[in-house]
Amino acid sequence: MAISSLPSLGETIRIYQLHARKSLGQHFLLDPLINQQIIALAGNLDGRNVVEVGPGPGGLTRALLESPAQQIIGVEVDQRALLILKELQNYYPDRFTIVEHDASKLDLTTLCSTPRQIIANLPYNIGTHLFLGWLRQIQAWERLILMFQLEVAERICAQPNTEFYGRLSVIAQWVANCSIVKRIPPGAFSPPPKIYSAVISVIPHQQQPSAIMFKAMEKVTAAAFGQRRKMLRSALKNIGGRNLLDQANIDGERRAETLTIAEFDQLASVWCQLNK
Repeated sequence: MAISSLPSLGETIRIYQLHARKSLGQHFLLDPLINQQIIALAGNLDGRNVVEVGPGPGGLTRALLESPAQQIIGVEVDQRALLILKELQNYYPDRFTIVEHDASKLDLTTLCSTPRQIIANLPYNIGTHLFLGWLRQIQAWERLILMFQLEVAERICAQPNTEFYGRLSVIAQWVANCSIVKRIPPGAFSPPPKIYSAVISVIPHQQQPSAIMFKAMEKVTAAAFGQRRKMLRSALKNIGGRNLLDQANIDGERRAETLTIAEFDQLASVWCQLNK
């Protein structure tokens, strides 16, 4: 059966009485054209395996099934949405697999082989948590196409000395090229959120830090931005303070939001050397 012959997303939601739940951070994107545009942002999906987190009523899933993606794996925890997705699976048993699991407690790399991507309209309430977990194993993915609240997307892609630059910006851009590739107005969703959403593209760098360096970066950025109004000599006091800054050749009177990604990398590297 072709996607076009299926009931519309709006009709499907009505039939199954799938009302978005605030507790799950759900906002359903029903416009098929926007869903197709999001899938196009992932580039050529021919031969790719795609994991979709939180497919809900299956808007992005339908667009994925119209793409040349080899395999689509939907990870869903909402039992109401699973009824809709299982019906969709009946039409595409060879390409669409449903995993009934909490994505925050699952290693997505175990679901399919390479080349693989994640494409998802992430639940607002756990999107950042999921993203940080995926950054720890970003080398396993060819690309991530993710939708967040606009403010979260801006935090991920922010540059030094800007309002949104922070720990999330540093860690994300340290391991990948991150860019906002589409903004989506509230009216495109059901129910409409109060703010715009945005789709980001995350493409891993060829060279990735070791697990030890990643932990060091998490520690350094947590300390630096945990007290972002303080000078670094005070903010980093509990993890090496002046000695750490001196060896990294960074002025202790600067504040975290002024440091480049390269300077944070230097801090993390020195912290590793001091804590062997």
